[in-house]
Amino acid sequence: MRVVMFYHSLVSDWNHGNAHFLRGIASELLARGHRVDVYEEEGAWSLRNLIDSYGEAAVKQFHTAYPQLASTRYEFATLDVNAALKNADIVLVHEWNRPELVARIGKYRAEWGRFLLFFHDTHHRAATAPGEISRFDLSAYDGVLAFGQSVADAYVENGWAGRAWTWHEAADTRVFNGEMQQHASESSYEGDLVWIGNWGDGERSDELREFLLGPVKELGLKARVYGVRYPDRAIDELQAAGVDYGGWLPNYEVPRVFSKFRMTVHIPRRPYVQALPGVPTIRVFEALACGIPLVSAYWPDREHLFTPGQDYLLARNGREMATHLDFLMKSGDRRDELAEHGRQTILARHTCAHRVNELLAIATQANRAAREVLA
Repeated sequence: MRVVMFYHSLVSDWNHGNAHFLRGIASELLARGHRVDVYEEEGAWSLRNLIDSYGEAAVKQFHTAYPQLASTRYEFATLDVNAALKNADIVLVHEWNRPELVARIGKYRAEWGRFLLFFHDTHHRAATAPGEISRFDLSAYDGVLAFGQSVADAYVENGWAGRAWTWHEAADTRVFNGEMQQHASESSYEGDLVWIGNWGDGERSDELREFLLGPVKELGLKARVYGVRYPDRAIDELQAAGVDYGGWLPNYEVPRVFSKFRMTVHIPRRPYVQALPGVPTIRVFEALACGIPLVSAYWPDREHLFTPGQDYLLARNGREMATHLDFLMKSGDRRDELAEHGRQTILARHTCAHRVNELLAIATQANRAAREVLA
């Protein structure tokens, strides 16, 4: 089977969390013997920022970490859609693509294609900026793959697509597998708490102060933060709370960093909590897969992906966050218990292998529906 994927970037995860899941799904499809072709537009914002900040060496490091993965860069004006989609069986087009490309691929499918065509949405715009989503012409698409039920419902209820399936993100357990964490010991830890995430463009600044900086300062934890797009004032706040700032961290290096800390936290952006209940970010899946104890700021798990209190601890405010972190600092047994339960939940339900199984099942449904229409 040939799977063609149009995404913002496979190579760069600089402020681009969608690359995490893309890499995992592509790796799993390749491991099963399928052909995978990933297309990313030349001059992609994330890749440009990565190279500007860290040079071509960062790109080489990606290819060293993922020797099985490669992408084709194209210019939109000269993209040969026929050549890109020839003999394709499944085509995924991500919502970070320009609407003109989405429409162009849909038009080709309507006129010439015999492949299944899905639009993949992993953002909160369906709830927070519906006008932007309405610009996409999905009339020739078989449906939408949405990373949460609330997103899928928005597409159908607004008439943007006839069908939408929930296709959650997941952990690539080839990379996030807990092996490094299992060999960690008290003597090998560099600190107490690590958080990996971007400042959030104002979508979680207050939450970071309440759930991260406040508790760290109050408890005197040795903490470190990795991420990009931190303004000078944010870095000053980190320093004032006693938090080290590590800058950009390649996602494939996250398991190594996790193994050097006792625990981590999850602090979702405000739109996910308020507008998209039930949608966690991929960071939750990856942290649990690594077997590091996790304390999360509140988010409503309406789709019952996890079991709060067993997979991770849940804090509704900064006071509860400080209480949980203090408890875990004092109880290595509870840290181990929490981490192992979370890891087993990922292995049982939330790996990229599970998601490829789901994708193939969705493709079977879509094929059946198409045959019924033709009949």
